[in-house]
Amino acid sequence: MIAPPLTDFSRLCVHTITTKPWSIEQAASHYSAAGVRGVTVWRQWLEGRNIAAVRRLLADNGLTVVSLCRGGFFPSVDAAARQTAIDDNLRAIDEAAELGAPLLVLVCGADPRQPLVVSRQQIADGIRAVVDHARASGVKLGIEPLHPMYADTRSAINTLRQANDMCDALSDPQLGVVVDVYHLWWDPELMDQILRCGRARRLLAFHVSDWRTPTEDLLNDRGLMGEGCIPLRQIRGWVEEQGFDGFIEVEIFSNRYWATDQQDFLEKIKRAYLEHV
Repeated sequence: MIAPPLTDFSRLCVHTITTKPWSIEQAASHYSAAGVRGVTVWRQWLEGRNIAAVRRLLADNGLTVVSLCRGGFFPSVDAAARQTAIDDNLRAIDEAAELGAPLLVLVCGADPRQPLVVSRQQIADGIRAVVDHARASGVKLGIEPLHPMYADTRSAINTLRQANDMCDALSDPQLGVVVDVYHLWWDPELMDQILRCGRARRLLAFHVSDWRTPTEDLLNDRGLMGEGCIPLRQIRGWVEEQGFDGFIEVEIFSNRYWATDQQDFLEKIKRAYLEHV
């Protein structure tokens, strides 16, 4: 299925990391003025702030909080570090609840000093340790698979199949998956695994950007939608065919765009959203 063009911004969400130079106050004001209706807040935008006041700020600007980024980073060869990660995820759940975010996105982590299979087990153990608190707090947990180039330190969960398998193994309705096209577009099983998400009703979020060629930085050179080779409308069609009708979240890490005028960048995001997503 190829999704039809989008015609308005009612489902457009922008991550605060996308417009990294802006404070939360600037982001709220500019997003609202531009007609953006959703925001995913990264935790560093909450540091040293009254979270309840941030929640009011976003609401006053007509913004729906879509999720909080990010929790996770559970694996380590050091048991004390694993407990520290669990404690931090419990705090992140509290932050999400206070902010009014229905979802905490998990970038699950990895430790290059140990086999990936060990890191995956520690991820499962970490999620088990926090999922009851998430349920009590009314916050869903979304496993976000990351591209295999990040398997050393950022995530031992690298395919949607692995995320689905972990959800099946943990078997908790508070847990689901996040589909980010930047990380998953290359996967020959992607359509089938999105179908699997749909059957299990666990597709919690959909992130968009593009893959530039050549990619000049493995972390901070994501493209604006339409600048790369990701079949965005096709993947959007797959997720919507499974019943997903939530916000479409623009998450772009880009040294190039962070160095430009962010107001101009936001206008480019809006055009790209309508033309390519």
